[in-house]
Amino acid sequence: MRLSQQQADTIAAITKEIFGPESSVKLFGSRTDDNRRGGDIDLLVELPHPVTDAVIASATLEARLMRALGMQKIDVIVSAPNLAVTPVHDIAARGITL
Repeated sequence: MRLSQQQADTIAAITKEIFGPESSVKLFGSRTDDNRRGGDIDLLVELPHPVTDAVIASATLEARLMRALGMQKIDVIVSAPNLAVTPVHDIAARGITL
């Protein structure tokens, strides 16, 4: 995983602040491969309950993480019982829990 422990802890903490204490977050994509370089930070936020305004919450998380981690490209997708599941959700679900 190409994130420091401090970065992973920051991502997890800010995710819980925005989405609640029962949320979890996974890193997926190129940052999970130690042999690759560069790449954005791809995150899946998983929620056990329905969510309202998922787009606004995702954008808020991206903005807060960009400020906390530096101006890196961050992509966030959300999984909740009331949201449609896409093929990328299946891929992201196999990511690394932070």
